[in-house]
Amino acid sequence: MEGHQESRSSEASSTILVVDDEVPIIKLCKALLEGAGFTVLEADGSSEALKICTHHEGPIDLILTDLVLPPPGFQLASTSNQFPHVNGHELAVRATMIRKGLRIILMSGNPDKELTSHGIKRGTLPFLAKPFERDRLIALVHNVLAQPAPTLGAEDRPRAANDTDWFG
Repeated sequence: MEGHQESRSSEASSTILVVDDEVPIIKLCKALLEGAGFTVLEADGSSEALKICTHHEGPIDLILTDLVLPPPGFQLASTSNQFPHVNGHELAVRATMIRKGLRIILMSGNPDKELTSHGIKRGTLPFLAKPFERDRLIALVHNVLAQPAPTLGAEDRPRAANDTDWFG
């Protein structure tokens, strides 16, 4: 593999969309991921993230999203809103419908409580507990990018017994 253009590592130049309502978390993830050679897009909520998924010209390989995404202070309620404010898990489901082959990592500061309150079974999606260390973030991202993309249905199909248990 001599030609550098041809042999670009599929991981090193992957594009990651970081979604969190806390801007410092976005900035931290962006700095860590860009330091590891990834391209990073930012969204401060699910609505913005869904717009990016829909309109971004280039690839998006992975979404790293906070599980709890409160809506901004003011929003007009609309049933026809194409870009609703939803939690990180619902965002994952919607985003994978927009972009096939998208990988997901959920983040949470209180995993047990938040996973349960959202009705998410442990082991359904890769998961990163906050606060996290740089190495854990980068290792998980590499790990997830190396796996086949999940096929998420709204009901989160149960995984096969031999699938990796992502929860650390």
